[in-house]
Amino acid sequence: MTGTEPLIIGAMVRTLGAYPSGWRYPGAHADPREDAAVLRRIARLAEDADLDYLFFGDWLATGPDLEFRDPYLLARIDPLSAVLALAGVTERIGLIATVNSTYADPYATARATASLDVLTGGRGGINLVTGAEPRAAANHGRDAHADNDTRYDRAEEFVRALRLLWESWDDDAWVADRQAGVLIDADLLRAADLAGSQVRVSGPLNVARPPQGHPPIVHAGTSPRSRALAATEADLALIAAGDPASAAETRRGLRELAAASGRDPDDLKVIVPVLPVVAETEAEARAIVDALLLLVPLDDGRSGNASRPGFPANRSLAAFLDVAGLPVDDPARRAAVDDAVSADAAARFGEAGARVLHAVRTHTGRTVGGAHGVTWRHLIAANAVPANFVVGDPHAIADHFERWRAAGAADGFNVLSAFQPAQFEAFAILAAPELRRRGLLGRTGETLRERLSLGEPRLIHAPTAVDAGRIHYAV
Repeated sequence: MTGTEPLIIGAMVRTLGAYPSGWRYPGAHADPREDAAVLRRIARLAEDADLDYLFFGDWLATGPDLEFRDPYLLARIDPLSAVLALAGVTERIGLIATVNSTYADPYATARATASLDVLTGGRGGINLVTGAEPRAAANHGRDAHADNDTRYDRAEEFVRALRLLWESWDDDAWVADRQAGVLIDADLLRAADLAGSQVRVSGPLNVARPPQGHPPIVHAGTSPRSRALAATEADLALIAAGDPASAAETRRGLRELAAASGRDPDDLKVIVPVLPVVAETEAEARAIVDALLLLVPLDDGRSGNASRPGFPANRSLAAFLDVAGLPVDDPARRAAVDDAVSADAAARFGEAGARVLHAVRTHTGRTVGGAHGVTWRHLIAANAVPANFVVGDPHAIADHFERWRAAGAADGFNVLSAFQPAQFEAFAILAAPELRRRGLLGRTGETLRERLSLGEPRLIHAPTAVDAGRIHYAV
């Protein structure tokens, strides 16, 4: 990352919105059966705004508890299906799909991702995860979700299998000599022949060599094994950090691990999530966050939410503060709030009490005792459903991106939208031009790998010699 190079900016697509109450916002998309139209709209907006990629996560189970925690996980399009559908309606933007290496088949994954890369002319990418949802095990015929070490043993072998399969065909294996009747040079087609403790695959792959050689690999995680996999194998490492200083520290650690493994650390790009709430004015943006907080379902003693399956226990006033019979929509009085969030009594409202009050004030403009006061509902919602909001007009959003780049905190951002499609539209139409004006947006490259400035892929079958313009590979 340099001071003049544009940031990597992608859209992390969640059609029901990235904030749990986003689907309730007036006009927001709320029916996954109509996802196709929303996905096409997002793709057009993202490409017109010159974003670098669309990113699709995944979750291999569902249940009623997700309605309150992460509604977008309840029902969603399979990521590989989504990117393949959007391949036909986009021309330039990268398309990254998530695959769970714990349950996926490496040959089928290599085939699907190579196909994506061929069909898009080199715009494909893959996000590899090992899974965190125990219900996924039963959905794949297993008794239990594998432990962390076993999952990462498999993930490491899974990556090697992908690379071997992507390298099945050399660049010039296809001869297509009509006169001689020779279609391929069989010496330039190779098997994978991987027999690991977790992954076995023979190969070769029955898809042409991907235009990128290796489509970019993305990985996220916090465990030591996850960080090691990201540093040694990933092109993009996704991290979560609440402030530039902690992000910069994590980025430095990942780059050091990458260098220790023999990689050029500049080929590892560190990406952080951001949830911008954008409007033409700061007041309008704050009003959106205010509405989102008020739409978070709570146990207020009247709605019956507490009896609903999977309803979180932390969404009531009693979970944070020892008060009896206080309506959640009452204004939070100065004395009560000061007592609840003061340093010596913070435990009564939870350790994050002061941070919650500050967040509500910053994100909504409400103040305790002000004309538009803070209610208990605001505090409960902000504490129970924390979000790394960046709220304001296009200049405020660009200021945030610029601060993080200046601090060496990230090579780029995954942009989340609280609800769709209006908030992503606001980012693309209002904020993106300001980012471009400041040189923060607008990378170039024919392929996703080139656009991300990743350099050449690290081939397992490395080229060893050039004979008459023809590269030969060591097996």
